[in-house]
Amino acid sequence: MSQDLKKLLQTHKTGWSLDQRFYTDPNIFALEMQHIVGSQWILAGHLSQIPNPGDWMVFNLASESAIILRDSDGEVRCFANVCRHRGSRICLEDKGSSRKLTCPYHAWIYKLDGTLTAARSMPEGFDKSNFSLLPVSVEILFGFVFVCFSDDPPSLEAARKALAAPGKMFDLENLKVAAEKVYPIAANWKLSVENYMECYHCAPAHPDYAKMHTLMVDRRLRERLQQHMRDRMEDCGIRELEIDCNAGTAAEDSLGFSYSRTALFDGYLTGSRDGKPVAPLLGNIKGYDGGASDFSFGELSFLLAYSDHVVAYVFTPVDQQRSQCKIYWLVRSDAVEGTDYAKEELMWLWDVTTLADERIIVDNQAGVNSRHYRPGPLSEMERNERRFIDWIVARLSEAIDD
Repeated sequence: MSQDLKKLLQTHKTGWSLDQRFYTDPNIFALEMQHIVGSQWILAGHLSQIPNPGDWMVFNLASESAIILRDSDGEVRCFANVCRHRGSRICLEDKGSSRKLTCPYHAWIYKLDGTLTAARSMPEGFDKSNFSLLPVSVEILFGFVFVCFSDDPPSLEAARKALAAPGKMFDLENLKVAAEKVYPIAANWKLSVENYMECYHCAPAHPDYAKMHTLMVDRRLRERLQQHMRDRMEDCGIRELEIDCNAGTAAEDSLGFSYSRTALFDGYLTGSRDGKPVAPLLGNIKGYDGGASDFSFGELSFLLAYSDHVVAYVFTPVDQQRSQCKIYWLVRSDAVEGTDYAKEELMWLWDVTTLADERIIVDNQAGVNSRHYRPGPLSEMERNERRFIDWIVARLSEAIDD
């Protein structure tokens, strides 16, 4: 396998899409889960979802599952969702609240710090202290909960420092999740991420998005629109920042990240049905500059911050040819549903956009599965996708060389 894959990697054309086997070969998927996806920090939720001791939520990644919870002292902890008896899943729902964790199979009971407190009918000499839940790496970044299933995760400190200024502008730590939704996608995870990375398809595929976002217009027009936004930024309390430390440029032991702000078309203050505000202004923002900010954390977790709400997207594999996109819509922590925002209007743009993307990606996988599929050259509007593909090739090359 390693020699065969090495040849496949060596023959990949830079600036072209990947060979069919990268989307269909179970051996490549297994390598990706171990050396790429499994070693990444992935956004798993927000602190507002587990505000009190005993609150917990489950994060799933292919065959892995983790329980994220607040312990009795209010500390955030994360454990493998695997009973130490015979391996059953412990938490079967997406979220909940309890004073202890009880395995539904044989009723082994764990404290919120992961220690085993009860195990019925075990033989003499059984030592409960040797059977605590296994920890999973967890970090909090600007109020968002990140999980990594590697025992040696990349550092988040560079991202924490470099993104502190935009994080403060939008007061990310003082948001709350107003809505969330999972979009199942019958396609390989890389096709889902590649689609998100580029806006070559935006104009024909997303008319609602295209009439307000400027990413698909030519550079000269976009620069004029950017200048209109810049003229208003300072009065709105928004600083102009461009931060790019993404895959290929981040330090070897650090998670890649980026931040940028892009103008909306005139008449649009935010991403909404009519361009008008859908929630109260965030944090330290004083008005609408007519822009939206993009954050990336690694290659699977992204934020789009308007002036009045934030949309978080997380892409995860389910298996070789199934993935999902989970979206969180966040507003100010003191915003009141029905008074300050309506959930349906808040979700509208990125719900219709993601539903359209799901159909596009599934059709893409169907074509890639065909014996007639051949890799093709990427356009100038697919620069981010090219970088992502280069990163995949580099990481797989490193994996088979180790």
